[in-house]
Amino acid sequence: MYNLIIYLYLSGVAITSLFKKKVERMWKGERAAFDILKAKVDSSARYVWFHAASLGEFEQGRPLIEALRHLHPEYKILLTFFSPSGYEVRKDYRGADIICYLPLDTPRNARRFLHLIHPEMAFFIKYEFWYNYLHQLKAQNIPVYSVSSIFRPDQIFFRRYARSYAKVLRYFTHFFVQNEESKALLEQMGIHDVTVTGDTRFDRVLQIRQAAKLLPIVEAFKQDKNIFVAGSSWSPDEEIFIPFFNERKDWKLIIAPHVIEEAHLRQIESRLTRRTVRYSQSTEAEAREAECLIIDCFGLLSSIYRYGEIAYVGGGFGTGIHNVLEAAVWQIPVIFGPNNSHFQEAQGLLAVHGGCEIASPDDFSHTMNTFLSEPESLKTAGMAAGKYVEQLAGATQSILKGVHLTS
Repeated sequence: MYNLIIYLYLSGVAITSLFKKKVERMWKGERAAFDILKAKVDSSARYVWFHAASLGEFEQGRPLIEALRHLHPEYKILLTFFSPSGYEVRKDYRGADIICYLPLDTPRNARRFLHLIHPEMAFFIKYEFWYNYLHQLKAQNIPVYSVSSIFRPDQIFFRRYARSYAKVLRYFTHFFVQNEESKALLEQMGIHDVTVTGDTRFDRVLQIRQAAKLLPIVEAFKQDKNIFVAGSSWSPDEEIFIPFFNERKDWKLIIAPHVIEEAHLRQIESRLTRRTVRYSQSTEAEAREAECLIIDCFGLLSSIYRYGEIAYVGGGFGTGIHNVLEAAVWQIPVIFGPNNSHFQEAQGLLAVHGGCEIASPDDFSHTMNTFLSEPESLKTAGMAAGKYVEQLAGATQSILKGVHLTS
């Protein structure tokens, strides 16, 4: 049944690629992966394979990639992606020796892929459970680790009708999970090679903070003003916070939308009644005079949060919020929408009062007015957010201690 679904999916992707650019990039990338591997694989090298679905999972695995590379330079790193949003942004990442899409999970592709690479071990980040690849790794006695994974009772593995698929979990050598609930769920299935190490994203955002870029245009924009940073925002998010800041002329606004397309950028500009500039088109002098700065390029958001007094992280009125830790690490409170219950880091921020959930424009106005009228509450919430991140760091080293590496 699984392989039938995969082949049907393959047909669907092929058809959809004719109409959608993102799917077309993925379709072409997967088909080109074997050519990349044939050209770049060093048959005498020792490879460690890391697989991340998308950009977020890559950032989650990045501390482990870089720590392993530093401690064990004798290994070469193969990095694969499923989504264009990961591959297209990080295809030039210098921390890996080979980067490509993961060919679709068919039995033939899995055998061919592993025959070319011969990895000594593999790391799948968070939610990656490709049956044929995992089956082949197990059959060839190649250790495979699930990193920063998290399990909930409503996932498919714990449904009666999916018991045949759930055996994919037994192909892993060890699970390094985020919490005790995940460990308990796996143990109920008779899987005991599980260690609770936490989430490597906490390590990653601390790395990002340490290496954060100075951004002259953003510094010119800020001057001595208070800044509200809206990161990874979607249209439903913007409908909530833009009207508030159209009225609050004493604060400046930075918007870094999740989708950087001309139509969306123009939509944002049409909603704003204040002087607005785009980052890529602005000089420092123009930024200094602006009241709203739109970030129309990738790779800057994690450094931009440093300039804010309050952050908003988008996605909570859609499929789920984006990375709240990138903001919290700068010791500023983080506001987000209601779809956050499956995001442990958001729940953690709510518990320590470093994060605030809003479900409507009225909620947002109330939260903002509280912070603006009570500066001490703003400071306390920010300190709680930063402390939460720092206290939960250390997953990377815990994972490395649990992995058998040979020199």
